[in-house]
Amino acid sequence: MIKILLKSIVLVFLLIQTALSAQDFQGSAVYQTKTKVEMDLAASGIPADRIKRIEEMMKNQMEKTYILTFDKTASIYKEEEKLDQSAGGRGGMRFMMMGGGASGKYYKNTQTKTSAKENEFSGKNFLIKDALKTYEWKMEQETKTIGNNLCFKATTIIEMPENANNFTFGRRNNDNKDEEKEEEEKIDLVPVTAWYSMDIPVSHGPGDYWGLPGLILEINAGNTQILCTKIVMNPKEKADISEPSKGKVVTQKEYDEILKEKMKEMRDRMGNEREKSGDGGMHMRMNN
Repeated sequence: MIKILLKSIVLVFLLIQTALSAQDFQGSAVYQTKTKVEMDLAASGIPADRIKRIEEMMKNQMEKTYILTFDKTASIYKEEEKLDQSAGGRGGMRFMMMGGGASGKYYKNTQTKTSAKENEFSGKNFLIKDALKTYEWKMEQETKTIGNNLCFKATTIIEMPENANNFTFGRRNNDNKDEEKEEEEKIDLVPVTAWYSMDIPVSHGPGDYWGLPGLILEINAGNTQILCTKIVMNPKEKADISEPSKGKVVTQKEYDEILKEKMKEMRDRMGNEREKSGDGGMHMRMNN
């Protein structure tokens, strides 16, 4: 009887230790993101020195560092805080893309399959709460090493509005409104390659990506690359990985509609100003 009781006590103790160990499990990964930008400034009438400044500014905007903090089921993806946020100079440009990442914390929970993004736009704070995007990952045979981690390849296809990352400023042809509307509804199929490591058996990844049997260390999607440069496992100081709660709660679809309307107003205003001054247009394309 005593032996059975002792075995039961040991079993309960081991179960408690396992649960505590799972709760204590935590890690962080640093990611560098780069997006190539194609800019057509031929008809813009902008001086060459100013074009160079715009290109440098766009490069700074498209090359960022993010930190992914995670436990077994939840993660927070956030841009690395910098001491000098004005490094790009005064009057800098910031771009908010349809369905894009968060300007604050981006929380994902792979157990409940939900997400919450903090975004600030036009002086208002939004909390975008929605279901996690689902990916039909295809497991490939290729492997490679990233840092000290053996990684496996997976691929998928994502849908993206054809003009989601197009920006055109300048004279507009009002006779082509129907044509522009039709263009907005076109969808691009963008191939995505992910490299994940089962050395870190969590289903997390940078940005929207998740759903593989190991931490995603690299993403290549169109002209965008996201690469993990550093991993820290079980740090002494634990981070808070709780779901954010500040901001007006909206779905991703509702937020995209708000963003679309505001960007249309901005394009119309800038187009009218350039039309009055007789300047040409400027076209930029960012492929994800």
